[in-house]
Amino acid sequence: MKIIFDFLIKKFIKNHSNVSSQEVRQSYGWLGGIVGFIINTTILILELIVGLFLNSISITADAVHNLTDAVSSIITIISFKLANRPADSKHPFGYGRVEYITSLLFSLSILIVGYEFIRSSISRVLNPVSIPFNMVAFLLMLLALPLQIFLARFTKYIGTKINSSALKAAAVEYLTDILVLSMVIISLIISRFTNLPVDGYAGIVVSLFILHSGFVLCKETLDYILGKAPDKELVKNIYTEVLSYKYITGVHDLIIHNYGPGRYMVSLHAEVPCDIPIMRIHDVIDKAEKEVGEKLNLCLVIHMDPFKSDSPDVIFLKKQLNNELSVIKGIQSMHDFRVVGDVDAKTLIFDVVVDKLYYNEKAKGVILMKIEEGVKNISPQHRCIVTMDQDFY
Repeated sequence: MKIIFDFLIKKFIKNHSNVSSQEVRQSYGWLGGIVGFIINTTILILELIVGLFLNSISITADAVHNLTDAVSSIITIISFKLANRPADSKHPFGYGRVEYITSLLFSLSILIVGYEFIRSSISRVLNPVSIPFNMVAFLLMLLALPLQIFLARFTKYIGTKINSSALKAAAVEYLTDILVLSMVIISLIISRFTNLPVDGYAGIVVSLFILHSGFVLCKETLDYILGKAPDKELVKNIYTEVLSYKYITGVHDLIIHNYGPGRYMVSLHAEVPCDIPIMRIHDVIDKAEKEVGEKLNLCLVIHMDPFKSDSPDVIFLKKQLNNELSVIKGIQSMHDFRVVGDVDAKTLIFDVVVDKLYYNEKAKGVILMKIEEGVKNISPQHRCIVTMDQDFY
């Protein structure tokens, strides 16, 4: 199938390999939406014909489910168009989150459809209706299955290519449709050999699949709207790229804001030596912001944190402190280490990044107590001033 997928992409998407371009992303979204609409509408017509002809609640339920999928395809096309609107004074980071909002509205409509059909299916179980087996209807249902498989795999393929949460969610939805359609076909076969209300039970199962799909899609979309943690691979790439620049020896306080698929606003602090001319460091930081931002397709802002690195005493104390902190549960890293005071009464000033699970008042109190004990282990005369940070990824 990959050959067919690549053919469609090359045929209908200009500059298809430049997936970081918002215009190219929009073209992928349109292609996925159009293919989805055509296939879902075809399956909808087939199932409506069979469902109404046989008076089958399970087949009719799946037909209406495919109607919501067809509508979803239209929403996908519209949302990619709206999401690609240029930034303006009211929305300086663009309209990328429109994709999440439309996905949420669609997931809510799926939940409503599932609820209505589970009511109808229960009624069919309580008041059975005979469903005659018909070979033509059966063959029409079989015809819908390969179409559904093609759509699920194609949507997943292009969703992965452009890293679109909406298309990936749609692909999962289509996989569920394959299971549902298979269940309907099996119930159609079973109805030939029994008078039990198989159609009603199959309708309940189909409805439960619909409700589950709606719930999963709703949860995933809400995660993005509420501020889902960024992909760990993206975080790793940002660290690796920024640390590759001369003079930058450490990175911390990384914050990533998601303004829609492919739209990230990123800020971080970079540790640099304090004895390098400020203009030279500034040029390096400017270069890193521009080049890393373009390479990873994000808006990057870097704050400089100068530190003194050439003092043997500071290097030795930092190494000792890192050894003490490494055994304290909940501490991920240390940064902005500096030393003030005379030989007999030094104060160690530093920040520690605390794991999310330990970022509460009780846990932070325990961590602070253990840090102070660790500093005393280095020297009873030393004090410490600690700032606790939380990671946002």
